[in-house]
Amino acid sequence: MQFLPSSLLPLLLTTVVTAQTTTSCNPTEKTCSANTALSSSTYTHDFTTGLDSTNFNITAGNVTATSSGALFTITKSGDAPTIRSKWYIFFGRVSFILRASPGTGIVSSAILLSDDLDEIDWEFLGGEPDVAQTNYFGKGESTTTNREVDVAAAGSQTTSHNYTVVWKKDQTQWLVDGVVLRTLTADEATAGGNSYPQTPMDVRIGIWAGGDSGNSEGTIEWAGGETDYSQGPFEMVLEKVEVVNDNPGTSYTYGDTSGDADSIKVDGSGTTSSVSASLGTKTSTASGSAGISTDVTTATATTTGSMWWTASAEALISKSQSGGSRISASYKWYGVALGTLLALL
Repeated sequence: MQFLPSSLLPLLLTTVVTAQTTTSCNPTEKTCSANTALSSSTYTHDFTTGLDSTNFNITAGNVTATSSGALFTITKSGDAPTIRSKWYIFFGRVSFILRASPGTGIVSSAILLSDDLDEIDWEFLGGEPDVAQTNYFGKGESTTTNREVDVAAAGSQTTSHNYTVVWKKDQTQWLVDGVVLRTLTADEATAGGNSYPQTPMDVRIGIWAGGDSGNSEGTIEWAGGETDYSQGPFEMVLEKVEVVNDNPGTSYTYGDTSGDADSIKVDGSGTTSSVSASLGTKTSTASGSAGISTDVTTATATTTGSMWWTASAEALISKSQSGGSRISASYKWYGVALGTLLALL
């Protein structure tokens, strides 16, 4: 939870009001193309053996393959390396074995996101080494401020840990190294005035500088302060991703505009073979060295043009308009190209 001084609220309202959550096609508003489904019931990739271009796109910045895992690095303003799965899952379990980045204003993120803006988040602030933020959104609704819960994540920046989301139709759980630290029921979400995430989601992992001096004061305050790039490089390491897909198939189709789980059609269901994208037999663990091994030649994948930058502030705006000073917000990601906000979601 973060506290913003009241003096920041007028500036916040003027600087972030244009940052609206968007999607290329929202199935609650019109007919959209079907989502490509993870066709297997399980997926795993050990990133210490290399990147996985078959299953993940690099949507922004540089991601480097090292023997310690996929390396996401920020060295200057505008750096925000991010990967996104080429498929969606429809309920299941996703584990991210990673080491979050230190650094004032640096945000490490691992999220699930749907086309109609259902979302489940893990976020780590570089200035809070022993805390992880858990959050969720339903249909992009962010006017309420009761979704974020901080949980203990001791040593998140010095060793790798297993951060897991178990997402079911009736509840979602967040686990650290196999221990459940938060449980959200669908009924609890609804009672709190929120929609429960219940539509097919893809997987996104990245790092960005919420403390960049070009961001709004509200964003910088939430991220923990202004980022000093001379203290970098700032590095997040992704060691492994493991996925269980409860509803494998070829694609997922929205049957109507309700955004309800019961409206989702699983096309080509029955495909349940297990897929491993790992290139070798090396086994990753839930904890590891804070250093980056350099005993293998690194390979860097790069995208050009857009970069991931800053974020959703609807929750901040809503809270400030209601006169409150205690503000909790989860920041979603947007693309910026040549200074113009271009939604990458």
